Amino acid sequence: MRIHFYKYQATGNDFVLVDNRTAHLHLTTPQIARICDRRFGIGADGIVLLEKDAHLDFAIVYYNGDGTQSLCGNGCRSAIDLAGRLGLVSGTTRFSAYDGEHEGEVLPDGQIRLRMNDVPDVREVNDGFFVDTGSPHFVKFVNKVGDYAVVEEGRKLRYSDAFKPAGANINFVETVDQGTLRVRTYERGVEDETLSCGTGVTAVSLAAVKKGYQSPVTINVAGGKLSVEFKTSPGPVVPAAPGNGTASHRPPASFHDIFLIGPAKMVFEGDLEL
Repeated sequence: MRIHFYKYQATGNDFVLVDNRTAHLHLTTPQIARICDRRFGIGADGIVLLEKDAHLDFAIVYYNGDGTQSLCGNGCRSAIDLAGRLGLVSGTTRFSAYDGEHEGEVLPDGQIRLRMNDVPDVREVNDGFFVDTGSPHFVKFVNKVGDYAVVEEGRKLRYSDAFKPAGANINFVETVDQGTLRVRTYERGVEDETLSCGTGVTAVSLAAVKKGYQSPVTINVAGGKLSVEFKTSPGPVVPAAPGNGTASHRPPASFHDIFLIGPAKMVFEGDLEL
């Protein structure tokens, strides 16, 4: 079977995209692994299938290199660019992905702006923060992230009891200044460090609110630069329970109007015999 593909990179997070609106392509886990293999295949962190949606402009089906599925922010931004090239959208778009409906926009400077789904809270876990931005992420602030043993430490945390059974992506973060962070991510499914992770930098930006950060947040990754915009809503005050001495309290803030912004570039296109 021969497939036509488009190779994309979004701040170094790279993907194989396929126009699958005919729904003829059904990939097995070994086929996914072969396509993503950097020696025997095309080479990629994951595969994005662009498919039809009954009510929206298109649908995205994303596979990690090991065949598992999740939301991929950078993959979605790449798909928005491809949808424009294929004439499916112009300027703005609405599409479905792993965690539901999303909106996207191609900005005048060519960057892709992706609306993420709302996030109800950021939970403190051990010595870091857990955030689900369509994929589960653990965020840990460290010193000298450039020298940090990301793969070794990330693998330990990814498989730790705290995140069983599904595991989590692990993000190590260093403060640059009050509006900027540097991030390195160990991605589950890839089982290695990637040059960028869209859902990861989104999780980091929201977790950084706990450190006093406000929107927008600029994120430096190995593959370039991304920015995240968001709004917060304080949780309602929960009244004290009568008669038991419990004080009133306010739950953690929730996040909405979350946008991941950055470049997505087609590198080349070609054909592959599976």
